[in-house]
Amino acid sequence: MARMPSSVRAAPNSAGDLAGLLTAIRACRVCAGELPLGPRPVLQAWTGARLLIVGQAPGTKVHASGVPWDDVSGARLRDWLGLEPAQFYDAGQVAIVPMGFCYPGRGNGGDLPPRRECAPLWLEPLLARLPQVELTLLIGQYAQRHYLGAARKSNLADTVAAWRDYAPRYFPLPHPSPRNTAWRQRHPWFERDLLPHLRERVQAVLGPAAGERR
Repeated sequence: MARMPSSVRAAPNSAGDLAGLLTAIRACRVCAGELPLGPRPVLQAWTGARLLIVGQAPGTKVHASGVPWDDVSGARLRDWLGLEPAQFYDAGQVAIVPMGFCYPGRGNGGDLPPRRECAPLWLEPLLARLPQVELTLLIGQYAQRHYLGAARKSNLADTVAAWRDYAPRYFPLPHPSPRNTAWRQRHPWFERDLLPHLRERVQAVLGPAAGERR
């Protein structure tokens, strides 16, 4: 199994340690031979972040730009959260740490699942350096499976509908992809009932002040 550099294995929460860890993650080449477009880890984090967004893995547009959620799905996600781009991309407020950091390639029904190497290699030391996170958004089944474990319901709709069961730490969401438009149409309660609570919770966590930036 791949090992992270010894210089970032310990988990003190200083900014210098996080900067070193982010450098190591962005230089990761563990899956290079399996990635059709090559490795390009995409994430954002800094020590003051109070909101953590956990999605699946970058798509091709995000791989090209290196900016997380830099696509149609990201625009819809920001609308769901009631956040302008300037606040969404302020790493001192919002950490964006997907289950897989690199574009995994295409499968028969869309993008492949996130690579399994990322989470065991990087998530624990990274989350240890984000001590101020108050709310974690779990977008899609892979994030919900990893973070909720046995507390996850039998399907995504039931997990999202049970969001109060995971409060105040977690908030499960469907993926904001246009591919999920039919899902949202079948579950009108999502936009009618859930999104107002989500926006209220996000604003309560972030507050008016921006954290330090990176």
